[in-house]
Amino acid sequence: MLEWSEKDLEVLMARIADAAEYLHLDEKRERLAALDEEASKPDFWNDPATAQAASKEAGVLRDAIAGYEATVALAEDARAAWELAQDDGDFEEEANIAYRRLLKRIDNLELESWFTGRFDAGDAILSINPGAGGNEAEDWVEMLYHMYMKYCERMGWKVSVLEYVEAEWMGLEKVTLQIEGHNAYGMLQSEVGVHRLVRISPTDLKARRHTTFAAVSVLPVLPDDIEVVIDPNDVRVDVFRAGGNGGQCVNTTDSAVRLTHIPTGIVVSCQNQKSQLLNKETAFKVLRARIYALEEQKRKAEIEELKGDVRNIEFGSQIRNYVLHPYRLVKDTRSGEESGNPDAVLAGELDQFVIGYHKWRTRNAIAK
Repeated sequence: MLEWSEKDLEVLMARIADAAEYLHLDEKRERLAALDEEASKPDFWNDPATAQAASKEAGVLRDAIAGYEATVALAEDARAAWELAQDDGDFEEEANIAYRRLLKRIDNLELESWFTGRFDAGDAILSINPGAGGNEAEDWVEMLYHMYMKYCERMGWKVSVLEYVEAEWMGLEKVTLQIEGHNAYGMLQSEVGVHRLVRISPTDLKARRHTTFAAVSVLPVLPDDIEVVIDPNDVRVDVFRAGGNGGQCVNTTDSAVRLTHIPTGIVVSCQNQKSQLLNKETAFKVLRARIYALEEQKRKAEIEELKGDVRNIEFGSQIRNYVLHPYRLVKDTRSGEESGNPDAVLAGELDQFVIGYHKWRTRNAIAK
């Protein structure tokens, strides 16, 4: 029996057309042609860093175009299978399989179409800091850290721990991650903001319910063609002995680096490498990203893309609630997405909330 009708196919074709519009395919084809022309020049690899960046961009563009064309081809196959099934019932199962494949492909195409911003396809720097709640908030930071580590693992993204500062009593004072993967920055925009935890405190002898908060910020790893001028005289460099989750033996030498940008007061630390030089280079990348975001904020341009809403880390400002007592529920205050299985969410099963947020964001953009 056929699971779908010709009208269902028309709805999917409309979704393909909408996704194609958001993907700006004509612009992508023009940009890809320009990159291919540059790559064909004899001196293309004279500047390896620029050539590598151009090749990476061309690969992303080529994948996006190929993904759209493959979706259109699947739609044509599904229509042909449906027509065959009208005359011969033996083709019904084949038509159903074609429809299910097309549906999955369109879901992926729409997901790709959401991330067309300047930095969306690139890598991200994610930081978690405690808010109201004292020691409980620092424990909450560590819980979120593990949640994002597991989510990144599920996504197949590479994670480097840039900064990992253990709290005196329990949990983490702060943690910063560099996340490398396709659309990492775009997808993780769903996590920017205040996260609220409600639970029975593990440290309260009277087993009372506690509410605590932590803030998540996400910045793009800036490509090399983004110019951010930093006067070396404006940066104080301190070295110290790394500790915590930095890898084997990193805490035996003064390899960790802390940069303080004196004009802005921005402080960046990195301790994930054994080499002081590599830590310094990575810290400067993070500093560039934070200064860039600050300058964009001053100009009131692209700030929503780069930093999201700036709110106090306290009650009433949260983007998502994680309730473990007296009932069990995770609910996003923006998209309305909710799950009755907080254990799974805290174990990195975030797809529902990440995708739900971007669907909500896209609907609002269309409405405006």
